[in-house]
Amino acid sequence: MDLSSGNTTTAQQVAAHDAPIRCSRFVDIPQQNTQMLVTGSWDKTIKYWDLRQSNPVASVSCQERVYSLDVVNTLLVVATADRYINIVNLNDPAKFYKTIQSPLKWQTRVVTCFNDGSGFAVGSVEGRCAIQYVEEKDSSANFSFKCHRAQQTGVGNSNNTNVFSVNAISFHPQHGTFSTAGSDGTFHFWDKDAKHRLKGYPEVGGPITATDFSRQGNIFAYSVSYDWSKGYSANTPQLPNKVMLHAVTGDECKPRPKTGGRK
Repeated sequence: MDLSSGNTTTAQQVAAHDAPIRCSRFVDIPQQNTQMLVTGSWDKTIKYWDLRQSNPVASVSCQERVYSLDVVNTLLVVATADRYINIVNLNDPAKFYKTIQSPLKWQTRVVTCFNDGSGFAVGSVEGRCAIQYVEEKDSSANFSFKCHRAQQTGVGNSNNTNVFSVNAISFHPQHGTFSTAGSDGTFHFWDKDAKHRLKGYPEVGGPITATDFSRQGNIFAYSVSYDWSKGYSANTPQLPNKVMLHAVTGDECKPRPKTGGRK
C-alpha cells in the first residue's frame, strides 16, 4: 500500500502483506500517541502500522482470507472467508474479543460498524443484510432481512427471483440510519431500529461497489463500476466507472417511529 507524501508525487510504502490487501482503515488505539493504519489481507492476517515505521506494530492471524473490516471508536470488526466474523476491542488490539459465524448463510461481502460501536451490519452475496450487536445482552435485537432482489418477469418466471450481492453498507452520521448498495445497481436507505425501509432508488447503470455519507450527512456518494460478480469475462470497456453524488434531502434518511413490524 502506497500513500503520497505531502504535495510530492513520490509514493511512500506504508504497509505490506504476503498476499493482496483487501481493506484498510485508520484507527485510534487507546494509550497510543499516534493514529495507526490497520490492514486486512488475503494472507489471513490483519496488521497495525505506525506510518513512521517500516514494520508492523502488531500482526493478528485470522482463520481465513480477510474480505472486509471496519472500525468505530474501540470496535474493530473483521470478516473473513468461511463466514467468520472477528470482533476486536482496541483496548487490547492484538487479540480477538469474540469470534462468531455470520448469521447469513453465504459469503460475506461487507461489514460496517454502527455509529455508537455497539454492533455492526453484515452484507452477503445472497442479497441479505444482518444487524448484529456485540454483546449477548443485546442479542434479542439481532435480525436479518432480504434486499437487492428482483422478481423475474415473463411467462413461466413468476416464481423466480434474481438475487444480487450486497456490496456496501454505510451509516448516516447524524441519524444512525443506513444504506445498502449492491450488484443490482440500486441503493436503499433503512432504519434498523424500526426495521423499516425508508426509501429505495432505481438502477443506476451498473453495480454499486462502494458508498459513504459526507460528514454532515447531506451528501451520499457511491461508485458505479464492475464488481467482478460475473468473473473476468464480463468486465468490458463499456461498463461505467464513475463516482456519483446524491443530495440527501427532506426526511429520506430520518428515522421513522417504530410500528412493531418490518416493512
